[in-house]
Amino acid sequence: MDKKNLTIGVALLLAAFVSMYFSSKSVPPRPVTTTPGATPTQTVPAATTPEATTNPTTTGTAVPAQPPHTEITALANNVEGAQVDLLVNNFVEVRLSNYGGAIREVALRKFAETLDSKARFTFNKPRTNPMLGIVDLPGLGRDTGFSIVSQNASEVVYRAVFENRIEVTRRYFLPDGSAPGTDPYQLRHETTFRNLTDQTLPLPRIALSLGTASPIDDTIYGQELTTGYSDGKDQHFIEHTKLQGGGFLAMIGMGSKEPTPFITSTGAVAWSSLSNQFFTSILTPDQSGVGMITRRVPLPSFASTPDRPNFGLSAETQFDVPSLPPQGSATIGMNLYVGPKEYRRLANADIFRADQDKVMNFGFFSFFSQILLTMMSWVHSWMFSLSPTWAWGWAVVITTLILKTVFLPLTLAASRSGKRMQKIQPEMKELREKFKDNPQKMQAATMELFKRHKVNPMGGCIPILLTMPFFFGFFVMLRSAAELRFESFLWASDLSHPDTIAHIFGLPLNIMPILMGATMIIQMRLTPMPTADNAQAKIFKFMPWMFTLFCYNFSCALALYSTVNGLFTIGQQLIINRMEDPIDTAPAAPVTATTGKKVKNVTPRKKK
Repeated sequence: MDKKNLTIGVALLLAAFVSMYFSSKSVPPRPVTTTPGATPTQTVPAATTPEATTNPTTTGTAVPAQPPHTEITALANNVEGAQVDLLVNNFVEVRLSNYGGAIREVALRKFAETLDSKARFTFNKPRTNPMLGIVDLPGLGRDTGFSIVSQNASEVVYRAVFENRIEVTRRYFLPDGSAPGTDPYQLRHETTFRNLTDQTLPLPRIALSLGTASPIDDTIYGQELTTGYSDGKDQHFIEHTKLQGGGFLAMIGMGSKEPTPFITSTGAVAWSSLSNQFFTSILTPDQSGVGMITRRVPLPSFASTPDRPNFGLSAETQFDVPSLPPQGSATIGMNLYVGPKEYRRLANADIFRADQDKVMNFGFFSFFSQILLTMMSWVHSWMFSLSPTWAWGWAVVITTLILKTVFLPLTLAASRSGKRMQKIQPEMKELREKFKDNPQKMQAATMELFKRHKVNPMGGCIPILLTMPFFFGFFVMLRSAAELRFESFLWASDLSHPDTIAHIFGLPLNIMPILMGATMIIQMRLTPMPTADNAQAKIFKFMPWMFTLFCYNFSCALALYSTVNGLFTIGQQLIINRMEDPIDTAPAAPVTATTGKKVKNVTPRKKK
């Protein structure tokens, strides 16, 4: 029974890591061409042909094919004569353009573009369309000039006339975040359509852009570049891998071999999002939208990999606007958040919808990720007040120690159970030999042996199964926590990336995963093996090497968590190995070969 449970536990662990490993599918190489107007180092893949864009993949109710989308250029929306208007607070700098009357880009003033850079991270750069720009409606797109109606430090209002019949007014308001119910990363937008004629005018479906999300660097995993939306009950996310085609799943016939230009999702849209690893834009309309379009767009290649194609995602939210009565008007109102993926911020129900924290996309382990991130943020605030240096690194360490302390009773019980299992292995071997032709009697005798020695056959698996969700919750949380970006600890300059200190023959030398593997090997040597099966012993000996390989290029914070966890376990196991087991493990009572029942030892009476 114990052998079976251990095999199941190892299989589940292997399956989870294999799943994470293959979620990071590499982009197949494709021909590249130089973008007109781009610098020589900026290249984008050849444009997708119009024929390829007329057959979208749809989810939900089928909808008519969308018109081909304009391909990205490095200077999209840089129309000659365009002016940039600014709305600024202490957290963001919103750069608007009078062409399209929309948001050209948003610079996040608290976040550097690169490590030690004075430039700020800018969302929607490069771009296919301005954010909140009206998409695929000639006469109101990114090339349409708007005039400024009014402007002050916190508000800009644009105006244009569409087809000499409809006045379009676009208002943007950016709070400073000090007023109740406001957030400094969230602005207010309203687009109003007013009928200038004496006739009722129908309006086409309006699509507003959420911008373009670019990968943070040339290493990108499945859930680090996504679009998402809520239908009011459930949340749906589309990863970039669903559009790129090829990869492992296509090799086994479970996915498309060719890239998908766009995916159309239909149904109510209570909010929609576009996210990269650490930052997101979230559009929350006053009235639900009717669909969302996710597009795969070519981007300039990274300087580190100039010959490798680079792709991002863009998204648009669709709205149906009622017909305009003579001299009547209709307004689409919404809030737009552009900022970091911070769970504490997005979980504030006084500002955001109750389910908007799901933008974090923690997935199946979201419950554990939320607990761990909340705990780690609390520890960080405490550590930062004591010493700002390495505060987030110490937060990871202390959070790990708290978890180990909470699970200490379970791990102690598991360790004691492992020691007892090791002691009774000779007796179990005898039972297997004695009852090898009678499985039922062998099972009964084995259970009696466990009962007499007070051994729980599940004692070694339960603690592992209980701690696994926290491990994977830590993994999912750490890979997208904007708080850890560019935070240093010990020799690591960025906890959200591998702690590479050098390259040997072109291969990165990451110290923390190596330490993690070393602690796992030492831990395994100290822990009593509950089974004498040679095959299982080999699997367990191989696991530390496999874990090190899988985690080698993951974030340093995850390796730090695993290393601290391993060091704690090593110290704990050293103490346990020196402790005497209070349970009497005297030699087993004889077992009959026919009944499997114990026979009492009878001591002859002494003659008087």
